[in-house]
Amino acid sequence: MAELGVELKKIGHFEFLAKQTVDGFITGLHKSPYHGFSVEFSEHKHFNPGESTRFVDWKILAKTDKLYVKKFEEETNLRCRILLDISSSMYFPVASKGKIAFSAFASACLAYLLQKQRDAVGVSFFDTKVGFQSQVKSTSAHLRMLFAEFENLLAKSEQAINKKSNVSEALHVLAETIHKRSLIVIFSDMMDNSEQQDQLFNSLQHLKHNKNEVLLFHVYDRQTELELDFENRPVEFIDIETAEKIKLMPQDVHEAFKAKVLENARQVMLRCVQLKIDYVRADIQEGVEKVLESYLVKRSKML
Repeated sequence: MAELGVELKKIGHFEFLAKQTVDGFITGLHKSPYHGFSVEFSEHKHFNPGESTRFVDWKILAKTDKLYVKKFEEETNLRCRILLDISSSMYFPVASKGKIAFSAFASACLAYLLQKQRDAVGVSFFDTKVGFQSQVKSTSAHLRMLFAEFENLLAKSEQAINKKSNVSEALHVLAETIHKRSLIVIFSDMMDNSEQQDQLFNSLQHLKHNKNEVLLFHVYDRQTELELDFENRPVEFIDIETAEKIKLMPQDVHEAFKAKVLENARQVMLRCVQLKIDYVRADIQEGVEKVLESYLVKRSKML
């Protein structure tokens, strides 16, 4: 993930890298079991007398002396709202801007793929409350605006210290604003400061109203947030949201800590299964291909 941060700084903006990543991913799809996911062209069908000749495939006509037309997906098949958690914990590991860099870049790739498919996309940022909210559109100008917002988000990362999260409250607010029958994609580490976990699950259930579909990417850094991969010496840990400090030997608490983290993730996953929410555990050290594949699978089920 550190490499992604360096690459983004070198390029200066998301647009080129997001397009390069998605276009490379799509090329790979046509060489894999995912070849059925087409972003523009769908299939051929026989030409019927009286139809417009606009989409006649002239190459096939020249080869076979038969008339076929290209069939495309509908111009706007889907409305998607991407919800991005921007609380302080999402900026860990601090050196690489960790989870927030991964989530912002994955969101940019999804936005580009959606626009390429003629789908409409909107983005919302949240911590204890809802911040930036875009409209839901499918235009190129709108996509460029979203790229700029992702860039601004990372540029302002130094302001993210001690920003608590209230995922449940923010999701309740967002649920009231999202158009019915939308696909909602969430990027969050699910570190909620509310006292009861049921509040978080209730907010996820709220997102399902109006026949919306929900895809949750539970973002984490496996190396530090699961394996506690630090030097075997006393280390001072500082809560990035509350500034609380604790000093301990990572190896002394590793097993108990890992068990607690995995149990929390299991509880979130089980509740998502109950609510028919697609749940993906997303390690930021892995590429965004897992995110793109999960989205395409979800989208194919909705069409």
